[in-house]
Amino acid sequence: MVSVLSPKDSTAGLRLMPWVFVLIWSTGFIVARFGMPHAPPLKFLSMRYALSVGCFVLWIVWRGVRWPTSASQWRHLAVTGILMHAGYLGGVWLAIKDGMGSGLTALIVGLQPVLTAVWISTMGRVGASVSRKQWAGLWLGFLGLVLVVSRKFEAGSPGDTATLTNLGFVLVALLSITVGTLYQKRFVQPCDVRSANAVQLMAALLVTVPFALMEGETMRWNPELIGAMAASVLVLTLGGSSLLYMLIQRGAAASVASLMYLVPPCTAMMAWWLFDEPITAVTLLGTALTAWGVAWVVRSSTPISGRST
Repeated sequence: MVSVLSPKDSTAGLRLMPWVFVLIWSTGFIVARFGMPHAPPLKFLSMRYALSVGCFVLWIVWRGVRWPTSASQWRHLAVTGILMHAGYLGGVWLAIKDGMGSGLTALIVGLQPVLTAVWISTMGRVGASVSRKQWAGLWLGFLGLVLVVSRKFEAGSPGDTATLTNLGFVLVALLSITVGTLYQKRFVQPCDVRSANAVQLMAALLVTVPFALMEGETMRWNPELIGAMAASVLVLTLGGSSLLYMLIQRGAAASVASLMYLVPPCTAMMAWWLFDEPITAVTLLGTALTAWGVAWVVRSSTPISGRST
């Protein structure tokens, strides 16, 4: 793979990447809360994708980066872009726009490592199976999630309420990021992260724009929305998505998964500080149980974490 890291720095950089990625990933839900009161979600995301594509293209031209050379690589990158950008981000932003809190959204999509580990264990190779400890972790995580959701279902504070609608949106996001991660690891061949991201975002833009045109709400530009857009493009897309791509392709996806359960409590603390999203004893207990369950599943998947394609 052509990398933006030099060989000398690659080892140290790879060790830091998962931690930096998780920190960036945690802020994504907060950025959505800042931006959603002032814009329809799909119009916002369409502009984010378009601006991000522009930034990557300029970077590609400046550095002379090669584009993918085969039609199959373009196709596989397009599929992952639709899943990991349009599907995942669309579901998250629609859920938050519909009133789901940042902390709860992060908690639900934080189950992605559980689904990934169970899927790989059951489908990844012949003879693999889900261990008792993994199943215990899965049910423990689910119990914790039920505790949190039950406290916020139709009775949460404004901007922090669970409904059937926003739960549906966030479940779409969860499935999209899970399938997209597995698909990328299985089918996408190593190539430069900048051109790969550009192709993925182009595909996400093409899929999202038709739905964005159906939204009646207009974007109301103000400092909060401008800041949310800048953070979305420069930090989350150029930074977070690029790191995720490199980690998956370099075989460090297990490291990301083992740290991903830190995202929900980190997001919940930021949401409490910035938006006064309440953190009750039940919320803390449920979040802790979910984190514990995810950790059990991920840490019990050592035999399958090294699978390469």
